[in-house]
Amino acid sequence: MPAPTFTKLSILMAAYNEEESLRHCIAAVLAAPLPGGLRREIVIVNDGSKDSTWEVMQALAAEHADTIRIFSQPKNMGKGAAIRRAISEMTGDLAIFQDADLEYDPNEYPKMLAPILDGRAEVVFGSRFAGAERKVLLFWHTQVNKLLTFLSNMLNDTNWTDMETCYKAFTAAALKSMPLFSNRFGIEPEITAKVARNRFRMFEVPINYNGRGYDEGKKINWKDGVAALWFIFKYRFSSKYSDPGKVTLDAIEQAPKFNRWMYDRVKPFLGKRVAELGCGRGNMSNFFRRHDTVMLTDYRDDYLDPLRAKWGQKKNLSFAKLDMTQRDDYAVLTKYAPDSIVFLNVLEHIEDDRAVLKNLYDHVPVGCRIVILVPFGMKLYSDFDKELGHFRRYEKGELETKMKEAGFDVETQFYFNKAGKVAWYLVNTLGKQRKITAAKMRIYNLLTPVFRLWDKIMPGTGLSTVAVCRKP
Repeated sequence: MPAPTFTKLSILMAAYNEEESLRHCIAAVLAAPLPGGLRREIVIVNDGSKDSTWEVMQALAAEHADTIRIFSQPKNMGKGAAIRRAISEMTGDLAIFQDADLEYDPNEYPKMLAPILDGRAEVVFGSRFAGAERKVLLFWHTQVNKLLTFLSNMLNDTNWTDMETCYKAFTAAALKSMPLFSNRFGIEPEITAKVARNRFRMFEVPINYNGRGYDEGKKINWKDGVAALWFIFKYRFSSKYSDPGKVTLDAIEQAPKFNRWMYDRVKPFLGKRVAELGCGRGNMSNFFRRHDTVMLTDYRDDYLDPLRAKWGQKKNLSFAKLDMTQRDDYAVLTKYAPDSIVFLNVLEHIEDDRAVLKNLYDHVPVGCRIVILVPFGMKLYSDFDKELGHFRRYEKGELETKMKEAGFDVETQFYFNKAGKVAWYLVNTLGKQRKITAAKMRIYNLLTPVFRLWDKIMPGTGLSTVAVCRKP
């Protein structure tokens, strides 16, 4: 996989009562070397300082108008709130956090950014405890850091050596995809948990650290350490770590029996040369990849990159970025020449579904079979459908009619998950549920054998409909 191209680094700073150190810090940040020809912008947020920090910021912004952008909170809201404001204002495609007190050395930006620039990572933490030459630190402060890191690692199944480090670098796409809520120093365990939950590619590099004492202005205290314990647990089990689509796919991963059932229903229609459109987190790809030759596609790099890292060594697998709303992207299908294409719970996310079917017809070889599963029944349409970005649930015959309009011959149609229709109506349509949890999917997984039997013996429609067509 080629290394990504980045052009601008956003250096994000929260400043609270830093009138003595801020100008010196900015001078160091401006002088710091940047790799790869990166341009820099410095985004500073004044967190309701009571000294002359804001005046210093204004003077610096006037001196470096092309580089420094400044903002001010209406009152002291905490480091986390200031960082969230900086994230919302940044314009770079890379970001790094920088404290305003120079405890962290800007000359280490190249080291922090290297794993991202060469395509190995989306998130990099700079560790104060990973073997670099360092200043001797406060004993109890260090022990608390190590305890918090240990608990965070245990719950998130990671092996960071320094969860509480300020030095964190990100691709802008990764950073902005995480909804953040912490106002104070809870931002560190929150980000650490959500980075793990999103399964970003994570790296850690050793850094030097020139820690301040409390008499020199250090602001974090024992209360923040106690609060961090709560935040570690809170954000490990929160479902608000990414967009609803990704969270739902992660929950569905907890139901392998259900995913196997879905695969078994479409497997008879798939050939030896399969393309999956909208592969997402790979829940179904795990089954499709066992066919002779398979291409996995999606429009999101944060879905494709982890699958490349996981299965990229498989000789029968290839990967391609394909946005189904962009006609030119379908050229990858012409080149690949599949004998069957499958996409499950994807078409309902696209407003112009007729254009998708027409583009498929124009780009696949004669004889290629298309297998599509979509949600069924507008009477079941719920707030959860809206949350997931569903434009519709399909009515009887709707998908088959659109397939015929595109030029395909429809071979068969059948319903899937008849029992699920009852559960969806009670929980989502009537109950107004807006999310699905991993715990609920584990229960669903246990009940899957019953649901499979239900589908065989009960008449009627299902939660989903499957239609199969072929290009004549």
